[in-house]
Amino acid sequence: MRIFRGRYETTAERHRTTSFEIFFDLVFVFALTRIVEFMEDEPSAVTLTRGLLLFLLLWFSWSSYAWLGNQVRADVGLVRTGTLAAMAAMFVAALAIPGAWRGSGPVPTALVLAASYMAVRTLHLALFLAVSRDRQLTRTLRLTAVPVVLGWIPLVTGALVGGATQTVLWTVAFAVDVGGARIASGFSPWPLRSVSHFTERHRLVLIIAVGESLISIGIGAGAELRGWLVLLAALLGFAAAASLWRLYFDRFASVIERSLEGASAARRATIASDAYSLAHFPMVAGIMYVAFGIEQVLATLIHEPDAHQRPLGLPGTVALYAGGALYLVGRALCLRLATMHATLAPLAGAAVLLLLIAPARLLPAVVALALLVLALMAQLAVEWAGPDRRPRCPPTSQRVDAGRRG
Repeated sequence: MRIFRGRYETTAERHRTTSFEIFFDLVFVFALTRIVEFMEDEPSAVTLTRGLLLFLLLWFSWSSYAWLGNQVRADVGLVRTGTLAAMAAMFVAALAIPGAWRGSGPVPTALVLAASYMAVRTLHLALFLAVSRDRQLTRTLRLTAVPVVLGWIPLVTGALVGGATQTVLWTVAFAVDVGGARIASGFSPWPLRSVSHFTERHRLVLIIAVGESLISIGIGAGAELRGWLVLLAALLGFAAAASLWRLYFDRFASVIERSLEGASAARRATIASDAYSLAHFPMVAGIMYVAFGIEQVLATLIHEPDAHQRPLGLPGTVALYAGGALYLVGRALCLRLATMHATLAPLAGAAVLLLLIAPARLLPAVVALALLVLALMAQLAVEWAGPDRRPRCPPTSQRVDAGRRG
């Protein structure tokens, strides 16, 4: 054990994201594209729900390694070797995603996916235990391991059974895994060593998710442009992606990051766990659904007769507008958890997007996409014109307390 303990490097307070972690994120974005591909195969409410379950699998796998890389360098020694093995397991999981609910074929893809997920989670816990020299952290890991292992029972059972039962059992599996881990962290919070590293990892994953939406646009447009409407739809998709990017990076990211930096040590762990690991999930999921909706618009324009008059299907419309609403709700939740300051603008924008689903369902596909872009741009204008023009800085007392504790 001493040999293994010597093969890692503890992170500094100002540690930043390494190139090795960016490599890890590339595997993550590949898996995101596979989820979109899975939902494209048979677009329906059931498929969209299953896509969310698959994204849960990916997100909490990614998030757990963000915490690990915050404690020890991900590109050194034992941790690098173990993380490479986890990346290989995640890559295999990504390959299995499109066939996760198919019962035919020589390879039991659902079982492969379940086994890959278990490997990623096992490696994370084993690596964290190997490098932990803190009693509280070791206690947190041991408490977390209990629901993680219990969640494997419905996970494997669902993979063997398949169909609707698989969906129910996998929902139970992730509820046990993620919910139990959240309860465990409530008793023994995860320590946060480097604020700059943790915030940068989440900024990068948002950029990667937006990049995934652009990849979906490129795939949906096909090998060659088949008309002016396709070009217009692709540009509208780019405008939607740019609007989502601005809604996070123009001011929002600096607000929550300043709040995390200025908080006390105990409060930092809570903000990191709630505002980042938890509340960033609906934002990235929302981007994924919007990407799927844009791809459906392009597919309609390319493959349907009378494409300029053809409305977008219900799954695509719901993905576009409910995905945008999910993104805005995630922003509101993240801001509330990070700063204890509630704002109605994102929630009002989310409500507007949900109300637009019904009329957008009747519009031609490219017009429905244009309406989404207008709604997102209006959201940007409203938030910029609001009274809170400058990022809120945490109270001085909190920053002084953080300095004393640090």
